[in-house]
Amino acid sequence: MLPDDELCLCFHVTWRKVINYIRVHKVRVPSQLSECQNAGTGCGWCRPSLRRLVEKMQESEADPSQLESWLAERFPNRTKYHSARAKYIADGHGTPPSDSDSNAKYENKNSSEDNPPSC
Repeated sequence: MLPDDELCLCFHVTWRKVINYIRVHKVRVPSQLSECQNAGTGCGWCRPSLRRLVEKMQESEADPSQLESWLAERFPNRTKYHSARAKYIADGHGTPPSDSDSNAKYENKNSSEDNPPSC
């Protein structure tokens, strides 16, 4: 997969967005990533990937090229990632938010002028 591919398919959050959020906010536990456009709060499929990414970035302050290599090795095929998520949902392991829920959650999080987007 590439950095601009989606990691959280429910809320359309890219790997690059999450990686930058981890760097800027010095994330130590994956649950902190819910503040990054709700990553990981939908069906749950991406939570193991979020956990692995946080662990990888804690192992070393990896430079972007190292992370891109790791990403390509660990998640080589975008189509398979999407298909595996569809199977995960079909098997009853998670329920993605409806499109209206997904959009409302994103809009509520980013609508206030007092609270600029955190991610």
